[in-house]
Amino acid sequence: MTTAEGWTAAVRDRLAPGRLLPLGTAEDGAWITERAVRQVLDGTAAAVRGVVPGRLRVGSDPDGEPGPELLPMPVPPGGLPPGPLRITAEFGAVAGRPLPEVSEELRAALLGAAADGIGLPVTSVDLRVTELLDAAPEEGPDAPPPGRPSPATDDPVALAVLRVEGVAGVTDALGPPVRRSGEALRVELAVTAGRRPLDVARAARSAATAAAGGATAVTVLVSELR
Repeated sequence: MTTAEGWTAAVRDRLAPGRLLPLGTAEDGAWITERAVRQVLDGTAAAVRGVVPGRLRVGSDPDGEPGPELLPMPVPPGGLPPGPLRITAEFGAVAGRPLPEVSEELRAALLGAAADGIGLPVTSVDLRVTELLDAAPEEGPDAPPPGRPSPATDDPVALAVLRVEGVAGVTDALGPPVRRSGEALRVELAVTAGRRPLDVARAARSAATAAAGGATAVTVLVSELR
């Protein structure tokens, strides 16, 4: 894949929500869109000297310890079950640094950003060099488009979540901001960029549980970073 093709693929990835990835552990009951994850990880990769980021995906790690068979929270449609994750990233390498050194720095940076910056249970990173470059291109892919305005709501659960520090708004990208099904309840929200999504999701879930009035399985879906 050429650099231009890598940029095209990266832009296409940014426009699609992608899979829903588990945050933290099964008990946290939180998921985040792959698009929001790429927003953080692409920036991390671009900050590594000698790296031109390309396609990046996150999925289950088949070599990791499997998650629990019985989950305390329902997995949202299109979501991966809680368990170890693997980052698969392609990149162009700019001349001037040894390739093994660049690869190890990139791997460490992605692992650190996934754990400390997001809260993803990533256990491995697979890297693929797609092109060797004499110099870094002047321009990379466009930034992801801004999220839609938060929908108006008077739902008591949504109002409680909106008061949580780090919640940038409730969202309806993948369904209504608050979805109820029997005793299960799911809240969809945006997290303020720069805040750790797992920490915000935990606080939002606590607020939603307190305001839910009888819901016993409360989950949180982080759809975007703002």
